[in-house]
Amino acid sequence: MLTGMTALRILLVEDDPSGRELASFNLKRAGYEVDAVERGEDALAAFSLERHAMVITDLRLPGIDGLEVLRGIRERAPGIPVLMITAYGSVDTAVEAMKRGAYDFIGKPFHREHLLLTVRRALDNAQLEQKVRELQARASGVERPIVGVSSSMRRVFDIVDRVAQSNASILITGETGTGKELVARRLHARSFRSEKPFVAVNCAAIPAELLEAELFGHVKGAFTGATRARLGRFRQAEGGTVFLDEIFEMPASLQSKLLRVLQERVVDVLGQDAPEPVDVRVVAATNQDLAARVREGQLREDLFYRLNVVEIRVPPLRERAEDIEPLVRHFVELFAEGRELGIPDELVRVLRERAWPGNVRELRNACERAVLLCRADALSIDDLPAAHLAAPAASSALSPGEWPPLPDGGLSLVDLEKSVIMRVLALKGGNVSQAAAYLRVPRHILAYRLAKYGLQRHPSS
Repeated sequence: MLTGMTALRILLVEDDPSGRELASFNLKRAGYEVDAVERGEDALAAFSLERHAMVITDLRLPGIDGLEVLRGIRERAPGIPVLMITAYGSVDTAVEAMKRGAYDFIGKPFHREHLLLTVRRALDNAQLEQKVRELQARASGVERPIVGVSSSMRRVFDIVDRVAQSNASILITGETGTGKELVARRLHARSFRSEKPFVAVNCAAIPAELLEAELFGHVKGAFTGATRARLGRFRQAEGGTVFLDEIFEMPASLQSKLLRVLQERVVDVLGQDAPEPVDVRVVAATNQDLAARVREGQLREDLFYRLNVVEIRVPPLRERAEDIEPLVRHFVELFAEGRELGIPDELVRVLRERAWPGNVRELRNACERAVLLCRADALSIDDLPAAHLAAPAASSALSPGEWPPLPDGGLSLVDLEKSVIMRVLALKGGNVSQAAAYLRVPRHILAYRLAKYGLQRHPSS
């Protein structure tokens, strides 16, 4: 929230022109940037978590008062400190404001030194609380390292760290294997919710008929087999973050119920009449083009906009080749378990030339294999899977003239589809998720085809 800013920006709300001008002057002279507004409504419209490190508001304002400004800021960004300015006789109200989450209050008229000291303490305290939350999250194992030195990944880190303190729903987009869950974990670790649970749900891995109970919970006897009550993932994450991976796989029948959670902050428990309140932040991820799915009628438009308050795109590995070497060194150290293994420049060059359709996950698997097969003091190109030595993959689109000739006696479309699926599974080492991404179909569609044709599935897929 505060790190990385060269000049911290403060939002000042003061209806008295002379007081607003004087406070702005003193803050700017101390090195802060200031956005000064007259009304509470203007403050809530102008506030931006990406821009503002702090809010200073007068208690008495035309229109909505300072308490309403405080409430609005706390709802959107609980980690942002809010300082109240009060006139004589309003101390009781100021104390009430502190109970509601204000950092402190100062009375009118105030001295310049008092104002600047209180502002500095508030900012330092907010930064310290953020660091504590990050350390606690790392110690708990929620946050996991994301390796990236490229400009595109630095931009991802910057966006994550700026929006982490908000309550806004986040949509993480990117191809399979780019590390979307790691980004979600970083968001949680840097948020005010970091001490509460981080609950991840892969919507594609749970059968559609069970997903509702899994997400929202059920009471005992709600359906056949419900021998005991279940909280559901949302209530398990109370106060924390729910990460919905592969959100596009959620059935249409559940989309309206998820929308209700986002709008009303309640969950409808199966078999229970009254809804249950829930306080969670929703972070969703997909490798699909959700805007296209909205146009095709497969995703509710209102749900899309509720999820996509802030979009964070994780770039594919082929767009950040400069990250490959530090990633390789990170993975080799991870899998070597104390062994000192050299990484020749030639091996790094070969890895940088690959297109990596499976992205970081594919590179990680290649490094693990290389370490396991290495019998020398340094890795060798021969330790890599053969597929990783091939030239970068070209576009898979073929024009009609490029297709092999069709047999005169006809062919079986089913056999052709089975053959393609088997070849792609072999290419991806049996990983269904990677094969689905390669074939550009949802994972559950490919899983259905595998079951339909009786094809063998890899146990780790």
